[in-house]
Amino acid sequence: MKNYKKLYINLILGATLVLGSSCNENFLDEELTTAYSSDFYKTEAGIQSLAIGTYYQVFALNMQTEVPLCATESGTDEFKAGTDPSNYLWNSYASGLQSIVTVSNSNTVAAATNWDNLYVGIGNANQLIKSATDIVSTNAAIKKTALGEGYFLRAYNYLKLNSQYGGVPLKLDVSTTVELEFKRATSQEVLNQVIADFTQAYNLLSNTGGPGKITKDAAAHYLAKAYLARASEINDSWNSATKTADLQQVVTLADQVIANHPLAANFAELWNFTGADGANEKLPELILSAQFNSNVLTSGGNQQHLYFLSTYDQLPFMQRSLSGGRPFSRLGPTYYTFEVFDKVNDSRFWKSFQTKSAVNKQSGKYVNGDLGIMYIINNASDTRFAKTVNNDDPNILYSKTGKTIPNVFVAYAADKVGLMAIAPGRFPNMSKHKDATYTNNTKGTRDMVLARSAETNLMAAEAKVRLAKAGVGTYADALPYINKVRTRGAYKAGENRAAYADGSASWTVALNAGIPSSYIAENSYYESNNIATTVNTATSLTISSISTLPAEDQAIITKLGYSTDYDRMLCLVLNEKTRELCGEFHRWEDLSRTKTLVARAKAYNPDAAPNIQDYHSLRAIPQTFLDAIYTEGRPLTAAEKKAMQNPGYN
Repeated sequence: MKNYKKLYINLILGATLVLGSSCNENFLDEELTTAYSSDFYKTEAGIQSLAIGTYYQVFALNMQTEVPLCATESGTDEFKAGTDPSNYLWNSYASGLQSIVTVSNSNTVAAATNWDNLYVGIGNANQLIKSATDIVSTNAAIKKTALGEGYFLRAYNYLKLNSQYGGVPLKLDVSTTVELEFKRATSQEVLNQVIADFTQAYNLLSNTGGPGKITKDAAAHYLAKAYLARASEINDSWNSATKTADLQQVVTLADQVIANHPLAANFAELWNFTGADGANEKLPELILSAQFNSNVLTSGGNQQHLYFLSTYDQLPFMQRSLSGGRPFSRLGPTYYTFEVFDKVNDSRFWKSFQTKSAVNKQSGKYVNGDLGIMYIINNASDTRFAKTVNNDDPNILYSKTGKTIPNVFVAYAADKVGLMAIAPGRFPNMSKHKDATYTNNTKGTRDMVLARSAETNLMAAEAKVRLAKAGVGTYADALPYINKVRTRGAYKAGENRAAYADGSASWTVALNAGIPSSYIAENSYYESNNIATTVNTATSLTISSISTLPAEDQAIITKLGYSTDYDRMLCLVLNEKTRELCGEFHRWEDLSRTKTLVARAKAYNPDAAPNIQDYHSLRAIPQTFLDAIYTEGRPLTAAEKKAMQNPGYN
C-alpha cells in the first residue's frame, strides 16, 4: 500500500454530510487531472484502486497535518504547549475552542477538519463495500479482502468519530444525490455499528500482508478496542447489559493478537529508523501502520516528526539540520511524563526522549561533535543544581572531552522554577517519530505505527481490571499483561544505559547539504540519575502485588486522590500506557472514554488546568456541519442546532 496517493487523487470521493460546505478544496495539494467514472468501480481493478485510495484517506492523509496532534495528544496529562501558538487552543481548552476554532495562523486546525476527513473516508469505504458486494467475481481479493477492508475502514473512522464526538450521524450507503438531512445516532448505535463492521472484517480477512495491509489481527485488535470503548465509563449510562460480555471479548481477541505479534526484544528497535522500509517498520510487534516511502509523490509524506521538537536551533553553537529536525515546537512533555517513569530501571524514557545533542555550529573552544545540549531529567529530591539553566557552567563537564557544556537544562533545581516555566521552549524531544530523511522541509518517509501488540496487552490488562470490578476474576489477573511490557522495558544484562538511537540515524551528509549532524548516540541517564559508575546489570520492573505498586505510580495515585482497588489499578494501566505509548496518538481518547481526562489535565497540564471542564471530554460538533444540514426541508433553527450540539459548546 505504499503507492496509494496517485490512485487516491483520481477517486470519486463520495462526499457525504455536505462536506463541500466546510472542506478546504486544496487539502490534497494536487490537481485532479484524470478522474475515474463510477463504472470503473464496477470492475476488479477499480475496486482494488478504490481500496488503495481509501487506505490513503483513512490512514495516511491526517499524518500530513496537525490533526492527530490536536485530536489525541494536546490537552492531556502527557504534553503541554511548546513555543509555537498555532494550535495552542487544542491544548489549553481556552474559550476559542468551540464549534468554530479561533484561528491563530494558517496552521491552526479548524473544528471541522477531522470531522470532514473522517466522513470522506466513510464515503469511500461505503463505495468500496457496495462495489465489492455487487460485483460478479470469484476473485477472493475482491469478494473477501476488499470487502473486509471496506468494513474495517468504515468502522475505524466511526470509532474515531465516536471517541471524539460521541453519537454522530450514521451514513452506511453510497450517496447518489446531494443529501442535506441527517440526525445524530446515539453512542450506543454508533458503537453497535462499529462492532458489527469490525466483526465482518474479522470474518472476511486473512492474516497476510501486515502491517501495511489490514489483516484479521488488525480487525481483532480494533474490535477489542471497540468493545473496550463500549464498556468504558463514558458509556456507563447505558452499557450495563453488555459490559461483562464485552470485556470478556476484549481478552479473547487480545490473546489471539498477542500470540501472533510477539514484542520486539528491545524497545529501542521500534524507533531506530534508518531509512524508508527499514527493519523497524517490519517488526512482528506491528499490527497496522500508515505507509510512507521515499517517493512523497506516491505516499504523501509523514509530517509528525515536526511537532514534538524544541527549538534547539536557537541555542548557542547549534543550527538546524536534517538530523536535528525542523522544530515546529508544538508540544513538549509535562512533568507527569517525567515523573511516571522509573528513570533508573525503566529504559523506555531514555529510548523515547532525546536528552543530548551535539554541537553542529562550531566556534571557539567548541568543535562539531562536542556535547552541545544536555537535559538533566532528575528527581525532585535532587539538590545538585542551584539553577534550572546552567549554560557553560564550570562545574558541569562533559566526561569525554573535559569541556563545559554550552546548554544544560535541569528538570529539578534548587531554584524550584521548573524547566518549562523558565524556559518554555526548552524540553527533551519526544523522539519516536524523528526522521532525518524528510524532504521539501516537512515530508518524512517513515511509516506511522497505528497499532502494535504492546497496546493490545494493555487493553487486555484494562479489561481484566474492569472484569475484577464486575466480580469476574481478580485485579491481579491484569498483572501478567502489564508485566509483559514492563519486562521488555527493563534494562537487560550488559545493556549500555547511555546508548540512544532514533530516526536521526537516517541522516546522511548528501541529504544534509553539508550541515553537520547534531545527533549524538547517547542520553543523559548517568548524569540525570547521579550515577557515577557504569552499570550493566539487568533491572526488574515486575509488579508482584496490587497492594504494593511502584513508587512513581503511588505518587500519582495519591495526587489524584484514588483509594479503591479499581481506581488504583485503572490508574496503573493508564500510567503504563504513558510509559509504553507516549506520543503515539492514543492518549486523549483513552482519557476521555475513562472519564479521567479532566482530573489528569488539571493535575499535570498547566495550560489546560485553568480552563478544562467536564464537557471537554467530547469535542464540539463543527458549526459548518450544523449550518449546512436541514430538517423537514429547511435549515435548522438556532434551537435545533443547540440541541444537536454537545453540551457546553457554543
